[in-house]
Amino acid sequence: MSAILSADDLNDFISPGVACIKPIETLPSAPPPPSSSEPLEFEVILDGQQPSSSTSQSAGPAQISLTDCLACSGCVTTAEAVLVSLQSHNEVVSLLDSAPSLVLQPDNSTLTNLDNPSSKLFVCSISPQVLASLAAAIGNNTTQSQVMNMITHLLSNPDLGLPSGGKYPGNGFTYIVSTNRARGACLVLGSDEVLSTSSDIKKPVLTSSCPGWVCYAEKTHPYVLPYLSKVKSPQALTGTLLKTTLSKTLGISPDRIWHLSIMPCFDKKLEASREELTDSVWNNSTTKPTKGVRDVDCVITSKEILMLAESRNINFFSLPKTPLPPSQQPPPFPNKAIGDFLFPPAATSSSKRNEQQTPSAGTSGGNLHFILHTLLSQHPGSHLQTTRGRNADVVEYSILSPATGETIFKAARYYGFRNIQNLVRKLKPAKPSRMPGGKPFGSARRPGKTAGTGNALDFSYVEVMACPGGCTNGGGQIKVDDPIALERMGFGGTETKPGPQEQKAWLEVVDEAYFSADEAQQNGSDTDAGSGLIAGISPSYIRDTLKVWSDMTEVPLDKLVYTTYREVVSDVGKTQTDTERVVQLAGKIGGGW
Repeated sequence: MSAILSADDLNDFISPGVACIKPIETLPSAPPPPSSSEPLEFEVILDGQQPSSSTSQSAGPAQISLTDCLACSGCVTTAEAVLVSLQSHNEVVSLLDSAPSLVLQPDNSTLTNLDNPSSKLFVCSISPQVLASLAAAIGNNTTQSQVMNMITHLLSNPDLGLPSGGKYPGNGFTYIVSTNRARGACLVLGSDEVLSTSSDIKKPVLTSSCPGWVCYAEKTHPYVLPYLSKVKSPQALTGTLLKTTLSKTLGISPDRIWHLSIMPCFDKKLEASREELTDSVWNNSTTKPTKGVRDVDCVITSKEILMLAESRNINFFSLPKTPLPPSQQPPPFPNKAIGDFLFPPAATSSSKRNEQQTPSAGTSGGNLHFILHTLLSQHPGSHLQTTRGRNADVVEYSILSPATGETIFKAARYYGFRNIQNLVRKLKPAKPSRMPGGKPFGSARRPGKTAGTGNALDFSYVEVMACPGGCTNGGGQIKVDDPIALERMGFGGTETKPGPQEQKAWLEVVDEAYFSADEAQQNGSDTDAGSGLIAGISPSYIRDTLKVWSDMTEVPLDKLVYTTYREVVSDVGKTQTDTERVVQLAGKIGGGW
């Protein structure tokens, strides 16, 4: 789903003849009609469809949320795809036109339009992979900082952007932040989690910032859930940071803050809909909704930011690449310490400013890269050995002792579902033999000799991403066959269609934009023990900021930065016994029962 999910491309929408098992579990049953002995079924009815005659007489359309679908794998692709499409640029425009927005006054404590219950304070976070995709599409050596300025003009400029039109002119986004800031916190928290001797997570610890991978694990391989890192993704952590801080300092409920996230993949929409990522986890208020208020209200992708501009007849590519003028700058963030973290002053030290992205860190945030360099800093003179696996998306890393040459730490990177399937097979627990005196058997018992085929239990950490090539190749990114990319790559006006090699070449352009030098980046080595930097990040500054955050919100840090996972059972709402299910399955495959 990560690389192909798009509502425009689907042809398998639920039809009136397909029953959904979720309403059977969640909605009250109605008595069957007297003329039929068949059990009552509920159907998912989409906009523009009519219920089938048999069901329309017995039950109304089922109201199902995306969260409901995440608790059921009965119709994974279809239901999730349809409901994911509800998080779109249209929702952004609709919310902006719903009521006058909350406006923070210069005193940083007063909000206008509070008497209107529909008014909201609009905030936005943006992934660096999105900035790279748009920078590649714009060309002319456009940098990520310049793209950030263009998006800021689109969302906030009252003369050129979304606030210039709509039902309530002036409605726009107050704060726009990069998820790079929360990424640094996630890297430090993830490193502490992996290297801590008191962590209760099974080894190898598996990255959990990719929602496509997490969804896959929960629904098909629940035995890997104890291995998943509990640290929130940068998107989720940014959402929690913004909503907790603003609601606390401004004295408003979290549902008055509307958070838009711009991400490289569609699966981030699924992540935003998880009940584990709502204020029900951290908010002690007794008046909160049953399912909680999302930390991230809506997710759109790189492609959809262009559609958002078009919805108000704005040419995104003509927006200024320079920052907003002083008169249009947002008011200072209500909490200075958090504000300095999210919006570091230009003259701040590199220990707070560095957002360096290097090819060795990869295109997915550098989780593994940071852990490796943390260990290298703790073992002076140690050596990092890299071994490529069966393909470019499988790489194994070993840190070797300088004195003995023994392995201190072993980790790996697995990108793409083909490689992920090999990984989870290796983690499958061994099954006990039924024969007297027999040895356990299974994937976890198989030794390996070469890279990419070794026993995954030998690793201490594995960076797992659903998309081949990493997050710059997310399904929501601009692809080579999109009109803007076709023109950029010289295919405009020709009948030749780009193929896999052209997409690979386009991805190299995006990666170059992602890794290109920027004003926010610093020169120097990955690890500088003298300055306290590890891969360009100051762990001490991150930990101090997290403590300030927890103290200010009066919420324990573990509730703010960690999340949980759960097995998704595919037979929710079904009343079949195990025997009946086996018999039915055997009949479908032609078994001789």
